[in-house]
Amino acid sequence: MTSATRSRRPAVALFAHDRRCGAGRVAGVDEVGRGCLAGPLVAASVVLNLDAMTPAERRLLGDLDDSKRLRPHVRARLADAVWAIADQVVIVTASPVVIDRDGLHRTNLRLLASALGQLAPRPSVCLVDGFGLGIGAGPHRAVRHGDRTSAAIAAASVVAKVARDRAMSDLARTYPEYGFAEHMGYATTRHREAIVRYGPTPAHRRSFASPAYAEYAARRAAGESAG
Repeated sequence: MTSATRSRRPAVALFAHDRRCGAGRVAGVDEVGRGCLAGPLVAASVVLNLDAMTPAERRLLGDLDDSKRLRPHVRARLADAVWAIADQVVIVTASPVVIDRDGLHRTNLRLLASALGQLAPRPSVCLVDGFGLGIGAGPHRAVRHGDRTSAAIAAASVVAKVARDRAMSDLARTYPEYGFAEHMGYATTRHREAIVRYGPTPAHRRSFASPAYAEYAARRAAGESAG
């Protein structure tokens, strides 16, 4: 790989962004799973010590990017590197029951605030993907498209994504008919067809207005009427 090729890697720009924040230690916070029909919402916070990071450690994080743009094996490798290199890593989750009870957006903001609030000591620069969390969350900056802008937020997105994918793989063993290990709870054709055929599981978010839920309920009602 040439020097020109390396300079175009997203991680170079991500680390440059965090350097411009003017602090040696930078926290990033991100969540995964907002748009899913099933499974938990997962948020993570990661603190990177830019001043203490060695060239070898920077190379280990050289593929860092928005987790959605990475292949699964690259995400897994990067997650291991983040756990080894970061000053702090925090992961918090919310179940479908909590999401249904409190609402997705409120749960999401609370989860991001919790991931940020559990950092101790807390860096002077804290970056959150997309959302301002209010005064109660303490000083932080909302960064639009943060997972493809900031190295610390990208690291948080990778850790959260890998943790959530592992949780969905566990659910796939419990509910093999739904293909959770394939679509990770998103509303794919296979997933919707499984809901229509088998109905929602305890892992599904019942507050989401999926046509698949309504179709399953209609088919069930029609079957009971016929019986």
